[in-house]
Amino acid sequence: MAGGGAGRAKRLGTLLSGLLECGAFCGIIFGWASLVYVLKDLKYFGELCQNSPSPSPSPSPNRTLSDCSRQDEQFSLVFTIGSFMNNFMTLPMGYVFDRFGTAVARLIAISLYTGGTLLVAFSTPDLAMLLFPAMSMLSVGGILLILTNMQVGNLFGKYRSIVITLYNGAFDSSSAIFLIIKVLYEHGLPLQAMFFFMAACSAWHLLRTLFLMPRTRIPYPLPPAYNYGLQCPGRSQSYRTYEEKRPPGGEGPEEVPLEPSAPKGGAAPVPFRPCVLSWLFFWHVVWLSVMQLRHYLFIGTLNPLLDHLARGDPNLVSTYTNAFAFTQLCGVLCAPWNGLILDRHKRGKAHHPEGARGALADLQASVLSLVVTVTQCVLFSVCAAVPVLPVQLATFVLQVISRSFLYGGNAAFLAIAFPPQHFGKLYGLAMALSALVALLQYPCIALVSGVLNGDPFYVNVGLIAVVLVAYVSPVVVARECRRRAKDLETVSSPLDAPPSAETPAQTPH
Repeated sequence: MAGGGAGRAKRLGTLLSGLLECGAFCGIIFGWASLVYVLKDLKYFGELCQNSPSPSPSPSPNRTLSDCSRQDEQFSLVFTIGSFMNNFMTLPMGYVFDRFGTAVARLIAISLYTGGTLLVAFSTPDLAMLLFPAMSMLSVGGILLILTNMQVGNLFGKYRSIVITLYNGAFDSSSAIFLIIKVLYEHGLPLQAMFFFMAACSAWHLLRTLFLMPRTRIPYPLPPAYNYGLQCPGRSQSYRTYEEKRPPGGEGPEEVPLEPSAPKGGAAPVPFRPCVLSWLFFWHVVWLSVMQLRHYLFIGTLNPLLDHLARGDPNLVSTYTNAFAFTQLCGVLCAPWNGLILDRHKRGKAHHPEGARGALADLQASVLSLVVTVTQCVLFSVCAAVPVLPVQLATFVLQVISRSFLYGGNAAFLAIAFPPQHFGKLYGLAMALSALVALLQYPCIALVSGVLNGDPFYVNVGLIAVVLVAYVSPVVVARECRRRAKDLETVSSPLDAPPSAETPAQTPH
């Protein structure tokens, strides 16, 4: 194959294999409701149902009885801790990614993920406590895998935001893996065998790390004739991901240094601290945190919520659990819509500005994305507060659309608004801070199961008001865009550096 074709083939292989990795492995913990159904049938934490003052004479194995509220709380605690680790550990993992590069980060992720699947495989009802470290390891391993994958968008230029949001949508869709496990379990396949198979898939992750991912990072914008990954012996060094032809006499760079140097004659790179202390970052974390809390609380309490609305009918609970899991498959289809919003100014034949003006145009395009994401979450929260079982079908649809916009938009915004050398750390810090807010889900769950007697209506109404706070973030971004535009107007010539390097966001006073 010609050199240019080989470059496109490798780039496409990286894109599709990353899509499969994100869609089949990275976010499976968010299909928790389907796995809980299986674990209840296997009597995990079943001993917590024995202290009932009035046990049912003929309980169904999948039925969440009123006297099993402590079992529900334990399952909710497993999810709370797992989802917390999914976010909080992104901070140190983001540092590892920025400091040591892709290969080291992925090896850590693969080790954690393999360990988590093996812990579930070796767990039993008597060893149900293994679920706590298992779900945490699956969460951290999965989020680190997608963190290393989001840089793949850098290979595709003007489609960068679409690729980032597509991967985050695949992350959302991976929650349907637990639905597949539930269906296979109902057809007689042991839970342990399925998790042993998932552990064996780590060999595929390792091969992808060696041949289809860089050792350090994929730069943006790409240098001429950029190459990455190990080359098979005897193959030509003709893989290219930027230009159709190599420059004469040049082999082209294969990797980039982890710490970028300051451009000659230009401003020094913006340090990490001013980025963290900016109002732009602060309100983005608020934007992420309040909506994530809404989603986590919905997922963590879905099984008891459905049982409450279905009045304990196990068939209805199973049907609606399957419906929820099926809707999660649509995350990979919904997320690119956000990418289209973010990249809408790059379409067409009109010349797209570069440097500072191009980055400002990207930031301006993100305002609409932020507003649309909050509006979707408000609509989802309103439907979730309606205590009518059929309405929850609409809730499921709005939830998957909102969630796919939330996480894809989060990653894309951080890539747009701040210097690329800080992406891993900022992404990790944002997720870690939002994880602290997400811990509020457990007292909310305790409030529902205790004082409110299993009725989450008042908590859901309160969350609608909390989500409305997220509208402040796009207002702050719009003001920052106006400030940067004024700064650009004061200079006599266009800037070559991104606005994050020339005009960092204002910091809180």
